[in-house]
Amino acid sequence: MKDISSMVTRIAVLGSTGSVGRQTLQVAEALPHRLRVVALAAGQNTRLLNEQIQQFHPVVVSVGHTGVRSMVQHPDVLVGDEGLVALATHPDVDLVVVATSGKAGLAPTLAALRAGKEVALANKEVLVMAGELVMAEARAHGKIIRPVDSEHSALWQCLQGEDPASIANLILTASGGPFREWDWQRLANATVADALKHPNWSMGQKITIDSATLMNKGFEVIEAHWLFGIPYEQIQVTIHPQSIIHSMVEFQDGSLKAQLGSPDMRLPIQYAILYPERVSGRATRLNWRQLKGLTFEEPDGHRFPCLLLAQQAGWHGATYPTVLSAADEVAVEAFLAGHINFLHIAETVDEVLTMHHPIGHPTIDDILAADAWARHTARMVIERRRDQHSLVFSAAVMPEMAFVRRKRQT
Repeated sequence: MKDISSMVTRIAVLGSTGSVGRQTLQVAEALPHRLRVVALAAGQNTRLLNEQIQQFHPVVVSVGHTGVRSMVQHPDVLVGDEGLVALATHPDVDLVVVATSGKAGLAPTLAALRAGKEVALANKEVLVMAGELVMAEARAHGKIIRPVDSEHSALWQCLQGEDPASIANLILTASGGPFREWDWQRLANATVADALKHPNWSMGQKITIDSATLMNKGFEVIEAHWLFGIPYEQIQVTIHPQSIIHSMVEFQDGSLKAQLGSPDMRLPIQYAILYPERVSGRATRLNWRQLKGLTFEEPDGHRFPCLLLAQQAGWHGATYPTVLSAADEVAVEAFLAGHINFLHIAETVDEVLTMHHPIGHPTIDDILAADAWARHTARMVIERRRDQHSLVFSAAVMPEMAFVRRKRQT
């Protein structure tokens, strides 16, 4: 039997200059005897990428586009989607940390699995848009997807050694974001700065906005379904503002198992990379003796319609989750650019989902086509709204989303 505690794991970090990527490198820095950084991929933050290259001396790097390639201080610089796939399948890589955002993570995830690599997945959209395909690929190559999200890591840890038949419910916790107690009038005027003030976590802009809408929790419901093979009706969401309990599992006998920890992403990152080992690292330790006032509440579907939209998209499957993910990405970009207000994110996604004609058991080509259609349609919806000068939310009470209403009737 191998002594895994003495083995060095060679890792590729895709999205190395983002929040999860930077924290992954902090984990690697703290464990130089166990982790070697072989490959780094970034978008266009070449300044930080160059600093990472100087510190970790990777064999190969990749950037988002050719325009910044010459600014990278490395002899072997790849570019774009092809670069991500090349890093994910590099012969010197044992494990790929997929910390990119959006659909950019799909191709390298599939390629890494086909190449026999271990995959630590921090990209929500990969399983949302193509969960059926990705999990089939993992099974075909005898691999598991190692979740990096704190919530899914918590569920993964709680499920170790348990009989799947004994599971009653998975319970995902959510902080509620910065708008947990805001009414619709305030939400209609929420600024980008307001939405980016997450109370507990420091994350990239896209995921922080998704946390404010609770779309990220809807994504996590879909991810949990695929990661753990649990029906949607057994996956629940609860608001836990303190972000100390990261998720829970309820069993058929009524027992509950919960994973607790400080809101520090370095802990689930390290667990995913070194699984099944637990070693001392750089993650903040939770002082459980000082815990007070852990609270829970039901999410308000009227305040957080994106959660309902995501749950419906997951329940009805086919290409709906792909369209959900793509439309949300476009809507969040538009909000960050000041083209729509906060409440229009949900309205845009709802309208695109309502217009979609789903394809069951989609192929990769079906998924990419649905993704492209959803992005194009979302941009059209946003442009129409801007042309109509309807940037001001017109109602004091949010109407029920059409996609949710229509699907409840069918």
